[in-house]
Amino acid sequence: MGKKLKRLFSGIQPTGEIHIGNYQGAIKQWVKLIDKYECFYCIVDYHAITIEYNVREMPDKILKTAVCLIACGLNPEKCVLFVQSHVPEHTELAWVLNTVTAIGDLQRMTQFKEKSQQHKGNVNVGLFTYPVLQAADIILYKADVVPVGEDQFQHVELSRRIARKFNALYGKTFPEPQHLSTESPRIIGLDGQYKMSKSRNNYIGILESDEIIWEKISRAVTDPARKTKKDPGNPEICNMYSLHKLYSSREEIENSAENCKKASWGCLDCKRILWKNIVESLKPIKQKANELENNIDYVHNILKENADKSRKIAKETMNEVREKLGILI
Repeated sequence: MGKKLKRLFSGIQPTGEIHIGNYQGAIKQWVKLIDKYECFYCIVDYHAITIEYNVREMPDKILKTAVCLIACGLNPEKCVLFVQSHVPEHTELAWVLNTVTAIGDLQRMTQFKEKSQQHKGNVNVGLFTYPVLQAADIILYKADVVPVGEDQFQHVELSRRIARKFNALYGKTFPEPQHLSTESPRIIGLDGQYKMSKSRNNYIGILESDEIIWEKISRAVTDPARKTKKDPGNPEICNMYSLHKLYSSREEIENSAENCKKASWGCLDCKRILWKNIVESLKPIKQKANELENNIDYVHNILKENADKSRKIAKETMNEVREKLGILI
């Protein structure tokens, strides 16, 4: 028998279309991890309803997110890809964990403060207890590791504290999950200011047409010092140059930097090369996504089968939790 792999969990909200920030910052690393860990990847639709959303569009967004993830390389034969709401034990465990989570811990969560500012008209309890559900997502499967960027370290640390508190009160039940630092870069959006996201409309979708991608790149913010084509620039503070580092050849990166510093190129010259490379890199993903959309029953079946796999583990965990709580009769 081979060595048992450690278990890994991560989730993504069903925004519908995944953007290159999601891909470069997380999904590309997820694909590399499926041979090293027993991977559970979850489309976290219950998290998504903590902010205002279009109810009629949600089913399509969940399905399209699954299509994008598989097209990006999450082979459903090598990892478990499922929808959070298809496994009701997630919310059941979250309620239990609410009883061992300190209010002060939740008040210190950076994400709650940021989301409260972004959604001032809908600061709800779900938004406040979001990290508790996130902890439930992870420890329901007794995950050993969670791949995250620096901005999510705080959430994994809270999950560890919650698991530790439950274990102290009711007996050893959950491992304390560790964050797995990935090489994922933090992708700044086309506004050159905030992290790339759909909510800020500063993104490039991986399934968008070549024409729309060019339209977005052509309008993207660059080095503010380059007010005209003749002004020299500093590529290291230009967001387009940071994207070149992800999508262009070494020679193209060096040429872009040199021509920017000397003002030999205008920003559009640099952007055209970047656009060409992004479009080329996304071709196989778009092709695979198109195949999946033409065989959508296959995607439905994958999500159902994987929800069944996930729920088998989740039920075992919750039976253990109920027994520890003294409510299993």
